Amino acid sequence: MFASIGEALGQLASPTLLLLCLGGTVAGMAVGATPGLSATVGLALLLPVTFTLDPASGLVLMGAFYMGAIYGGSFTAILVNAPGTPSSIATTFDGFPMTRQGRSEQAIIGVTIASVVGGVVGVVGLATLGPLLAGVVLQFGPQEYFWLGIFGLTMIAGLAARSLVKGFIAGFLGLLISTIGIAPIGGEVRFTFGFQPLQGGVPLIVALIGFFTIPTIIDMLADPAARQASMMREAESRRQGPVLGRTLRDVFSRPVNLVRSSVIGTFVGILPGAGGNVANLIAYNEARRASRHPERFGKGEIDGVVAPEAANNAVVGGGLVPLLTLGIPGAPPDAVVYGVLLLHGLRPGADLFTEQGALTFTFILALALAALMMVPVGLLAGRGLQRAVVRTPTRYLAPTIMLLTVVGAYAVRNSALDVVIMVALGFAGYGLRRIGLPPPAIVLGVVLGPIIETGFAQGLLTATGQAHPWASFFTRPISVVIIVLIVLGILWPIVSGRRARARSADREEVTR
Repeated sequence: MFASIGEALGQLASPTLLLLCLGGTVAGMAVGATPGLSATVGLALLLPVTFTLDPASGLVLMGAFYMGAIYGGSFTAILVNAPGTPSSIATTFDGFPMTRQGRSEQAIIGVTIASVVGGVVGVVGLATLGPLLAGVVLQFGPQEYFWLGIFGLTMIAGLAARSLVKGFIAGFLGLLISTIGIAPIGGEVRFTFGFQPLQGGVPLIVALIGFFTIPTIIDMLADPAARQASMMREAESRRQGPVLGRTLRDVFSRPVNLVRSSVIGTFVGILPGAGGNVANLIAYNEARRASRHPERFGKGEIDGVVAPEAANNAVVGGGLVPLLTLGIPGAPPDAVVYGVLLLHGLRPGADLFTEQGALTFTFILALALAALMMVPVGLLAGRGLQRAVVRTPTRYLAPTIMLLTVVGAYAVRNSALDVVIMVALGFAGYGLRRIGLPPPAIVLGVVLGPIIETGFAQGLLTATGQAHPWASFFTRPISVVIIVLIVLGILWPIVSGRRARARSADREEVTR
């Protein structure tokens, strides 16, 4: 193993591979920052380029692009409330409020630090624990995925700031949207109302752009004074001293959040089908629960951008664990990487680390190098983009964002219908927000709906023949552990709310 790592370091030190790593990181960031062009789309477009490269160069380029794309999605999530990739959904919850408060540069720096730490932790997990953790994947069946989706729904309690009932209504609407089209199990056509193009359902990225970006554009046009005020606050923040130093101290003063979120991302990435879509939401929720000031989340809390970004970049390394050891792609982008491996004659499995050890570790170390390259590249590109967006007048910025959203929605399936769906969901999201239904809770339902439905249907099918098929959801050991976490997730907001009210009452009593 150590000989393979040494040989991999020697290969990676070549100028050609270093340039490919840098170029892949920059290109990935650009694609990730464009709404609609997810990491999967970018890797698929890059696939033909790897045909002309040797195996080491092709894998280094793909790995660096993958890492950069996941990180790049945070830029638009923070600056214009448009998640560049589904993995940056939770980054919008506190990232865009920070922009409105004139703290967008602080948010960009925070996600850069988190992405680097998360990326490195995920790669360390892949290199050291990969073969050991791969066995855990085989223990997860449909029942566990069903409960994992239900566990994700407990996050609605944190997203529904004003009314828990309205939060669950919003989540239920998201679940309904996720059922439009052909059922994943059984093939029934649902909620299309006879309109055949709707059989393909509502793509997640189209829902994201609609619910997050369109209302932002409407707000931007309806209240330009608010954006002007945020620009003034941004200038005032810079006059208070170097933003970089203050943000570094702020983030590293709470290292537990960084480590916890990175570990969550690594383990969730190992589970096939979960990926960054789920990891960033779970990490955000756990950061809010563990915080001494959970009421600050959703209002511009730095930990609220650090947690999801550390998690979704750790997913890159975690998702490659089942791919390299078992040949099971952990997420859609990993399936493209799997294709590159096969095209170059590399078959995933235990022998990949022995017979092709040098090449395998070259790929793994390239991921870590790409994560480290995000520090200089990300701070330069991210802060440059941030200042360009902040200084651009609304009359130019709003049409530009609208053009990008239209192109992004159309690019998902090359369908004009997706553009119409995006605009319709955008106006619906704006109206629902006005009556107190939080769009993030709706998107949470859209993300988790397929996981819950597929897990439930497959769980019942695999238990066919048993006296009580539904009992299989409550008797498997890992399912029981997740159920306990769900109960704790439901009870925690109630207990913490009572404690907060008790402390408030005590302070009032003291002042009297």
